[in-house]
Amino acid sequence: MIKSMTGFAALTREDDRATIAVTIRALNHRHLDLQLRIPQALAAIESDVRALVARHVARGRVELSLSLQVRQLPGIDVEFNEAFGRALTAALDQARANGLVAGALTPGDLLRLPQALTIRERQAEGDAAAQAELGARARAVVDEALADLDVMRSREGEHLRGDLDERCAAVADLVERVAVAADQGRAAMEQRLADRVRELRTELQADETAVAQEIVRMAARSDISEEVTRFRGHVSHWQALADGPEPCGRKLDFLLQEMNREVNTMGSKADGLHVSELIIAAKAELEKMREQVQNAE
Repeated sequence: MIKSMTGFAALTREDDRATIAVTIRALNHRHLDLQLRIPQALAAIESDVRALVARHVARGRVELSLSLQVRQLPGIDVEFNEAFGRALTAALDQARANGLVAGALTPGDLLRLPQALTIRERQAEGDAAAQAELGARARAVVDEALADLDVMRSREGEHLRGDLDERCAAVADLVERVAVAADQGRAAMEQRLADRVRELRTELQADETAVAQEIVRMAARSDISEEVTRFRGHVSHWQALADGPEPCGRKLDFLLQEMNREVNTMGSKADGLHVSELIIAAKAELEKMREQVQNAE
């Protein structure tokens, strides 16, 4: 199937405990290039998120951002730097003895001194179970956002498929017209050669069998029936890939190279009215298809 590599999805889920938000942006890339932004509190699910993305996306650059806001405030631990306090008290005692300061050290004084107190968040009791639950919810939100991304990429892929199908049909028609023009050109060339041989027959003595064989060889060199047959096979293969369930962008890109090679060979061998114009038109359509296929997964 043809699915676009570009897309965007954003999803937020919240309850009384936390808000989980996921933003996904998908861009063109030759391979799967995953860029993750996950908060430290959900670092344990990073491998699961990577596996989820790989399940939905075959190739492309995927930028996924996961954010978490927990409503339950964590506990707070406050630690007093005793060594700093003793040193500060000794210094103040000496200053008072020298008449430089007066009064006792107050808690307010300590709050103004960053070296005196260390404040740390304390994980709540039952944290392991809570973290596991948050991880499960985050995985579910990521999976849901990836499903939304799939919908968008599939919708864009349908538009891409429509354009590619039209151009593929146009190229196939041009090749059929090249085949007809080439057959007419080959027949005209054979006739010209035969007429010329008849004109020279009275002047030169030639082996008619050898002359006839040479005419056949010259005509065979301009025969493009094999190239036309292979091109028709490529068109059938194209349709099979586009209708199949697997991502096919890379295979379609390779198939276009083969189709372009056949058209180039036709252009170098065929001899007929308007053949060059038809070949140029076919190559132009193939180039447009190649540009479009770069967007297909």
